[in-house]
Amino acid sequence: MNDAFLPGNGFDTYEEQDKVLVGMSGGVDSSVTVRVLQQQGFAVTGAVIRFSDAHAGAVEAAQRAAQQMGIECLVLDAQELFEREVVTPFCADYCAGRTPNPCVRCNPAVKFTALLAAADRLGIQYIATGHYARVEVDADGVSRIHLPESIARDQSYMLSRLDQAVLSRLILPLGEFEKDDVREMARDFGLDCADAPDSMEICFIPSGDYAAYIEERGLSGKAGRFISPDGEDLGPHKGVLHYTVGQRKGLGIALGEPVFIRSILDNGDIQLARAGEEYFTTVTVADLVTPDGAPLPAGTYQVKVRSAAKAQPARFDGETVLVFEEPVRAPAPGQTAAFYQDGAVVGSGFILRAE
Repeated sequence: MNDAFLPGNGFDTYEEQDKVLVGMSGGVDSSVTVRVLQQQGFAVTGAVIRFSDAHAGAVEAAQRAAQQMGIECLVLDAQELFEREVVTPFCADYCAGRTPNPCVRCNPAVKFTALLAAADRLGIQYIATGHYARVEVDADGVSRIHLPESIARDQSYMLSRLDQAVLSRLILPLGEFEKDDVREMARDFGLDCADAPDSMEICFIPSGDYAAYIEERGLSGKAGRFISPDGEDLGPHKGVLHYTVGQRKGLGIALGEPVFIRSILDNGDIQLARAGEEYFTTVTVADLVTPDGAPLPAGTYQVKVRSAAKAQPARFDGETVLVFEEPVRAPAPGQTAAFYQDGAVVGSGFILRAE
């Protein structure tokens, strides 16, 4: 057995590590996770979570994949929890002019809560998923999310709010591989999903049109005006839920030069900026959590302000304020600021505002 795939610092006996519950979606990542763990000697049980009606296809795909691999696949219903913890805050954030990241909220509040509860019912100690990240234990015995081998596929940001209850039981085999390697393994394993497309960004909105989804629920964002970089009133916009900080396309504004959304004001007005003016140095965060629950001390950290952004050095005051060494582009209120140190996630907070 290769302990690189296992939580903690290894195991004393095979019996302690012979069962694992794998969160499945029917896609290539979770299916290869099953096969890798089987090769490591684990007895694998699958579980697919029904988050909403939009996930019916994922449930069917996971069941097909499990059948092909000869394992059981439980269907866990988390629709009520998902609606309360993810969908409702998602809609409220956009209507208030914030930009939420539903995956960051879902992982600790719904996905891993459901997987751990099912594992406990089954008497299974460990859970696993197909995320591209690694779990390592530091010298103090604290399990932390670490950057994966594939920086291009890095999903550590999405897992940045997980706590010890999850991390101490979590196995992430794909943290050791590149995506191309995973697809090649799937072909070698003969998996039908080897060339399946990657999952969509917002899993509960198949169309990808989040504004239409929110409006179909009878909600609307704050009304307001576009304000030019020079302070000129450019007329009304469609409602703040249609926009996000840093956005350039789809504004319907013609000023003879590119403009971006610099900020969405509390009164609903949208402040525009010329190219280069959508950068900020100071970011205030709230609801900061750490993997072990201890306060995050003041100091300099590498910080991501969105999933696809490169981590940038920033000084944290030990309370709520981050000051970046160089301005960062469009840190949007509602998004997450993930703190890293030596490749490990050491904290995660929600962005309140940028200055």
